[in-house]
Amino acid sequence: MTPEEVTRLPYRPCVGVVLTHADGRVFAGQRADMETPAWQMPQGGIDEGEPPLEAAYRELREETGVGRDHVRLLGETAGWLPYDLPPEVLPYRGKYRGQTQKWVRFELTAPDSVIDLTHEDVEFSDWRWMTGAAMLDAIVPFKREIYAAVLGEFGLL
Repeated sequence: MTPEEVTRLPYRPCVGVVLTHADGRVFAGQRADMETPAWQMPQGGIDEGEPPLEAAYRELREETGVGRDHVRLLGETAGWLPYDLPPEVLPYRGKYRGQTQKWVRFELTAPDSVIDLTHEDVEFSDWRWMTGAAMLDAIVPFKREIYAAVLGEFGLL
């Protein structure tokens, strides 16, 4: 695709989930489809007509097994945050230039044992709690700016 064609593509509407431990550390999952280190927070597409908060609860459950009864809602980003995919992964599913995301922060109120990476969608092969700064170091470079914005807005840096 030419750069002009890419700029005409829309962003995919998505949600991102910042799941925090009581001590402020952030859930990080190792992508199951990557052999090299590729840590990220849960995220995914919003279904047509689905409110972003409901999508966040759904993605959290699908990717981590953590249900809404295991978390406390702490906030949402003030706005939508877009990012472009690097040229080597374009076009995204043939129709998107990147994602625009609404981020939601939940605090885990249940024991860590409720986290089940094989609950539904196997998105992650491993997980750990990380500081916000460690999460920034672990995320792929093209998502670093959006992660810094999100973690900064939630006071986790």
